[in-house]
Amino acid sequence: MIKGLTDEEVIKRIEEGKVNKSDTNNLKSNFQIIRDNVCTLFNLFNLIIAIALACVHAYTNMVFILIIIINVLIGIIQEIHGRNLVKKLSILTTAKCTVIRSGKEKEIDINEIVIDDIVLLSQGDQIPSDAFVIDGEIEVNESLLTGESDTILKLKDDKLLSGSYVVSGKCYAKVEKVGDDNFANQIINAGKKQKKINSELLNSMKKVTNFTSFVIIPVGVILFIQAYVFREVNLQQSVVATAAALLGMLPKGFVLLTSISLETGVIKLAKKEVLVQDLYSVETLAHIDTLCLDKTGTITEGKMKVIDIEKYNEKVLPDTLENIMISYVNSTDDSNNTFIALKNHFKGKSTYEKISDISFSSERKWSSVTFKDLGTIVVGAPERLVEKAGIELPESISKAQKDGKRALCIGYTKENISTEALPNLTIVASIILADPLRKNAKEMLGYFKTQSVDIKIISGDNPVTVSTIAKRAGLEDYDSYIDLSTIKSDAEIVDIVDKYSIFARVLPHQKSIIVKALQAKGHQVAMTGDGVNDVIALREADLGITLPEANDAAKQVSQIVLLNQDFSVLKDVLMEGRRVVNNLTNVARIFFIKTIYSMLLSLFCILTNTAFPFIPIQITLIDLAIEAYTSFFISFEPNSKPVKGIFLHTVLRNAAPFAIVIMLNIIFLTFMAPVLGIAEGPLVTIMYLLIGFVSILAVLEVCIPFNKLHVFLFSTTFVGFYVAVYLFRDLLQITSISMREFGIFIVFALISTIILTIKQRIYKKLGY
Repeated sequence: MIKGLTDEEVIKRIEEGKVNKSDTNNLKSNFQIIRDNVCTLFNLFNLIIAIALACVHAYTNMVFILIIIINVLIGIIQEIHGRNLVKKLSILTTAKCTVIRSGKEKEIDINEIVIDDIVLLSQGDQIPSDAFVIDGEIEVNESLLTGESDTILKLKDDKLLSGSYVVSGKCYAKVEKVGDDNFANQIINAGKKQKKINSELLNSMKKVTNFTSFVIIPVGVILFIQAYVFREVNLQQSVVATAAALLGMLPKGFVLLTSISLETGVIKLAKKEVLVQDLYSVETLAHIDTLCLDKTGTITEGKMKVIDIEKYNEKVLPDTLENIMISYVNSTDDSNNTFIALKNHFKGKSTYEKISDISFSSERKWSSVTFKDLGTIVVGAPERLVEKAGIELPESISKAQKDGKRALCIGYTKENISTEALPNLTIVASIILADPLRKNAKEMLGYFKTQSVDIKIISGDNPVTVSTIAKRAGLEDYDSYIDLSTIKSDAEIVDIVDKYSIFARVLPHQKSIIVKALQAKGHQVAMTGDGVNDVIALREADLGITLPEANDAAKQVSQIVLLNQDFSVLKDVLMEGRRVVNNLTNVARIFFIKTIYSMLLSLFCILTNTAFPFIPIQITLIDLAIEAYTSFFISFEPNSKPVKGIFLHTVLRNAAPFAIVIMLNIIFLTFMAPVLGIAEGPLVTIMYLLIGFVSILAVLEVCIPFNKLHVFLFSTTFVGFYVAVYLFRDLLQITSISMREFGIFIVFALISTIILTIKQRIYKKLGY
């Protein structure tokens, strides 16, 4: 009997520091996170501008700094939240393990394991610490460590690496390394860092920020020198005008809006019991066009039940089938859904003594137990066993598979099986099991079809069975299936992934091949799974999704964990992603108009050696009253349309015409002011009113089609901006204009409207 360590021995090892805790932490501290969010080039430019304004006592023009402070705070909170998740999402994902202490099984935290502890390992467990087998045998998968998906048989005295997981079998292992000495922790400590964020939104913002950062310094220097040296403007006015030009180039509000939208998506999904483990996976959701579903536990409930047993050659058995199967289920270490159903059906005390056993694995698709004075019982997939029996597949099994049920065969041989090579068998019985469809599975598949999301069903089961279940679940292409056991090599999978909707008799490593093949053909792939055999595919997919009953390893490599049993919530997950990306793409044009015309206007001012006409407080009013106000509310609206186009290309294409119209107005008014008899003060006022008007036209475009909210937002934006200009004209340093000058503003506003209306019709014809 294995007794393990005593309590005194455990305490002694803890005192000696021989406990499974890792002291090395390569993750950022709170101080480092705060430093990295505060000390950015983007914030540096804004800070320099704010300091420059403060130095010349232009305090009213410093309101913009509040936006920067809020943006920094949200960034810090997000990164601390992400850092805390990464601490949990290490290679070593299992939180608890079972050890033998003082002869008793005890569940402890993996951090409480000490040197020489005896750990009990069985199917689905992750190995918590480097150890070696002292009793029993298991098959392990070391893919999380080595990248190789082949299962490895581990016998007595064989080494076990922490971070690998048990595919089949059961064993007792003695811990020989803990903490930083573990193989897994050596990998973690060498490269434990947050997974690189693959976000189109974030990457687009970085491109814009990097470009503006490259431009902003020389432009700022030239504008200031021209004003202060060549035009001999006083220091305060030179600083204020230069600051306004530079502030307009920085997309402050959109960075903040993106952060808020993503966090809101996470919170909304959390209320639907969906755990989002990576903030930017909300964005990834929107781009998914292919969903790979694992049949068992996803389309079906994964709760198998024996519904029929058909006996064929029971006379060859030395005892009744029931007695032998009771001994079998009591002797096997298998614990998947199928074998749990068998154990629930065949109950009682064992009659026969076990000599040896071979556990079930997805590669073998069978398991066996050899008994003293009896022989060997083999249970597994009918196609594998009837081949060794030299018979045709029984009609009852074919019918059951066509009805969407799972079938097993029971084979018998007097030989002892000591290797994985099956001898000739006699088929003595078949067992039919049923697994009910998940609630709302049919609704879910139908919904994804309407949303242009292609469904691929992946299963290790018989193709006819999977096809029938898919038909019951409402999959239109239920008859488009292939048995992967019939292909000659995995290389063929690349050529067939687009041809079939159902992949049956799939080996664990083939799941990831299917995912990568789909990605290679340009698809954005989401993968669902719940077992250790799904880990590699979940990790390779653009988005991994698991259910609450999933294995710990599967959960921890996934970005999305569904915390309830209702899989139809996946449609809410998809819609939330689309809402975020579509709405941000839609409103981004409002923000980028200012960025584009500020750059163009700065260049115009440099070339003509004229002053930048606006001041920071005026730019801030546009930021708040036009950009932030409308965009904030519209970003939370439902928007389930499939995402089209590349974000930055789409935004620049939509924003550029408005910015160009603004520039044409400013250029024309600048050169025609003497002819029109407009003084400098009224001229700037007309230009500012036109910038507001054209920006509001962009708001109008975003608000179409109209609904009650859109009418309200557009109306209040239009009225609110001009009322604010009037009420705060002294703070904004806006000069009053005459009726004649107001008439000039109206004429330019009408021309701008006509030009942008023509643009909209052209874009519509081009399909934009």
